Amino acid sequence: MLKYPMQKNEIELLSNLSHTFEDEFYKYAKSREFKKGSSPFYADDLLKYFYIIVDGRIKTYQYNINNDKEQTIFIYKRGDMFDVISLLDNKAHEITYEVLEDCKLLELPIERVRYWLNNDITFNQKFFPYLAAQMRHTEELATELSIYDTKDRLINLLIQNLNPENKFKYNLLQNLSNSEIAKLIGTVRHVIERTLKQLKQDEIIQTKRKNIIVTNFQKLLEKTSQMLLK
Repeated sequence: MLKYPMQKNEIELLSNLSHTFEDEFYKYAKSREFKKGSSPFYADDLLKYFYIIVDGRIKTYQYNINNDKEQTIFIYKRGDMFDVISLLDNKAHEITYEVLEDCKLLELPIERVRYWLNNDITFNQKFFPYLAAQMRHTEELATELSIYDTKDRLINLLIQNLNPENKFKYNLLQNLSNSEIAKLIGTVRHVIERTLKQLKQDEIIQTKRKNIIVTNFQKLLEKTSQMLLK
């Protein structure tokens, strides 16, 4: 049985679940580690295994080889799970994965996770709110790409980055390059740099290495009010 070197509450999925389930969980879980820059997950692999991140970050994205455009869908961090779509429909999910930071994961046989979904009510009570959060995030991404311009999308991202209620965007920008931020909102690096420069001139933010520090949150909120009035 795997005894992973971490506290139980580091994985939200296991909080408030029975010791019996926890023991069964670790019976099937295997620890895996991947290095920054690697792309270790393929669609067929994710028909066999389900993953939970313990440490580090992994992004999922789509890439158009014809126009060299890339759109990040999720950046997964500790406690996040994938691939939820393949888990639910048992079909290959054609999406690309890249390790952004050295990471540690728990690997589970996907059939065992399906068994828990079908037979453990308390597991369901943890899993389905997480699924709903993923769906909400995807809906918000589609809406923003459709109806808001780049500057508005960046401003909203800066606000949600400070919102602990937003599971997939809270503290998302920490140590991200401008190129990675651009891929989150469907644009390119120089557009992000131009917008950040304007926000600095407006004394709304400061930048330090790969971190953006909001120095005037009220002014930033006022920008969103202007966005809604457009």
